[in-house]
Amino acid sequence: MIERWLEGKDVCICAGPGGVGKTSTAAAVALGMAGRGAKVAVLTIDPARRLAHALGLDELGHEAHLVDVPVKGELWAMMLDPKRTFDQLVEQHAPDERTRDAVLSNRIYLELSNAVAGSQEYMAMEKLHQLHSEGEYDLLVLDTPPTRHALDFLDAPRKLAAFIDSPSLQLLAGPGTLGLKLLGRGSGVLFGAMKRATGVDLLADLSDFFRSFGGMVEGFRERAHEVNTLLADERSTFVVVTSPREDSLDEAAFFHDRLRDAELPFAGVIANRVRKPAPEHEADVAGEVEELLGAELGRKVVRTWDEERALAARDRAALRRLRKRLDGVPLIEVPRLDEDVHDLDGLARMNEHLFRRARSSPPGRPSPSRRTG
Repeated sequence: MIERWLEGKDVCICAGPGGVGKTSTAAAVALGMAGRGAKVAVLTIDPARRLAHALGLDELGHEAHLVDVPVKGELWAMMLDPKRTFDQLVEQHAPDERTRDAVLSNRIYLELSNAVAGSQEYMAMEKLHQLHSEGEYDLLVLDTPPTRHALDFLDAPRKLAAFIDSPSLQLLAGPGTLGLKLLGRGSGVLFGAMKRATGVDLLADLSDFFRSFGGMVEGFRERAHEVNTLLADERSTFVVVTSPREDSLDEAAFFHDRLRDAELPFAGVIANRVRKPAPEHEADVAGEVEELLGAELGRKVVRTWDEERALAARDRAALRRLRKRLDGVPLIEVPRLDEDVHDLDGLARMNEHLFRRARSSPPGRPSPSRRTG
């Protein structure tokens, strides 16, 4: 099943709408591959921290944490900190310590980095690229924001590159102070008033930031290109997670189309929380149930039985429509479990369906000798 989708892959990006169990699915995939001997890291940018709870951890941090679970390989997990990732980019591309410190302490940078950290998408891809470049893991599994951010998520590296190449930034960040002088001519009175009122010299902060940032533009441009390249690389793949709800299926189909149009690698769809078909009861069962449980409770049980059958039939019809729309795209169904998935046992139950035809070892995985940590 899903291990076949991941043959020869270094990166698995789980994407899809919110509320479909995408975070749990990402964790289950990582756990299943670790159980087959791979060294796997699962990364989340989900602020609800559901992944930590599912893995039996109190919390996750920006550095990878080894999960204590009996598997053949290793399972690591981390919660991405976009602000810290942005800081690391500055530290990497700053030409010297003085420039690095000037940018990191600049008030404009502090506001900008926090704003970028709030959107999260680009920094998630940057961290993914960093870990992939280090080559410490056999497989990286990324849990992404809900699909409503899909365009931002896929376009984040391109948007950063476009911003870096924009004439306005080139003018402000380039050599000399012409751009800042032009900025100051039209805004000097306003900036002067702000300085007198707040004690903050915004124009000076802007000047210091763009002067310092100018030396890093090329490094950021190259990094954005590398992130784009990783997304399109044959060693990466996208998995769309959805549920049988009509709105979720529509979003999943949209995301599949978006990936296809962008020529990004796509493995398949995981339909989570699918209701199992309930058997049809005999005509005289209602009377027997009422006799056993009492008239009122018996009628409620039979009515619930019929409602579950109808909902299961609706799920089947919805998935048939999705299969027809996607025309041959691989699809794995994970049934609705009796309890919500909130721990390692729940993830293992999911894997009975994600990996139910799994071979004894994952084909095409890198040799353990690849590990450096």
